[in-house]
Amino acid sequence: MTPKKLKTKAVEKSDYKIYLKKANDFSDTMLEARDSGKWTAVGLNAVHCAISCCDAMLVFHLGIRSIGEDHTQAAGLLTRLPQKGTGSEITTLKRIIAKKNIIAYENREFHQTEAIDILKLSERFYSWTLSSLPK
Repeated sequence: MTPKKLKTKAVEKSDYKIYLKKANDFSDTMLEARDSGKWTAVGLNAVHCAISCCDAMLVFHLGIRSIGEDHTQAAGLLTRLPQKGTGSEITTLKRIIAKKNIIAYENREFHQTEAIDILKLSERFYSWTLSSLPK
């Protein structure tokens, strides 16, 4: 079986700020949802925050963003970044993305403990992104 071709789109590097703003909005909403006990909203905003962070990193460093439906492939694009130490960040992003279907589509509730776990992962990935990009 041949791997799927990564679908990307060229983007102006300065547009990373757009994706960083989206990540910030998702992060803020994730924290508000936590404070309100809305665990599904915590989970989905954590996922979208991380995806926007990935987009911001790819746009800033490589001038591309993933346009494929498989966000795991977008995580793989982070291996192309010029900086070192992205291995654990890629793993963190993949762990976050792996929860998306459980949160949004499975026929069960998304529980508080799961929400807090993904929130912590997302905060870690968001902090790494913020420390890796100019403000």
